[in-house]
This record gives sequence, C-alpha cells and structure tokens, in this order.
Amino acid sequence: MAAEAGDLEACTPECGSFAVDARDGRVGRVMGRVGPYVQLRPPGGGAEWDCPPGCVRPAPPGLVLRARVTEVNREGQLPR
Repeated sequence: MAAEAGDLEACTPECGSFAVDARDGRVGRVMGRVGPYVQLRPPGGGAEWDCPPGCVRPAPPGLVLRARVTEVNREGQLPR
C-alpha cells in the first residue's frame, strides 16, 4: 500500500532508520546523504535511490516491522 504524500510529516531521518519515499510509497533504510538527497536502500538489499528530503517520511511501525522481517529473511538465505 503506497503512502500518500500528505499522510505523514516530512522528517530528517537518522542513518540506519527506515523511511518512506512519499513520491511512490517505497520503504527504505536510510544510508546517508549525497548532496541534497537522502539515500534509501530497499529492505534486504538492492540499489540505493535518491529521495529529496521534503519527500522523506518516517516509516510507521507496521512498515518498519515488515522491512526488518524482510532483512532477517534475506540474511537467512545468504551462504555462510
């Protein structure tokens, strides 16, 4: 379910936290900033994407839980 741009307030996320890109509802882990953008990475890995700071929203608890489960499941599939 995609978040609407007006559903959540804009925020300045901390590295390592989960946030929502309000433009399309994607959830990602905050990896840092590059220039004016916040870089987000999908749960479980993948290519980072740039999100304007005004479009970053805090991820609600349900989405954070889902993202963490995705990461744990991904870690369980990696060769040791």
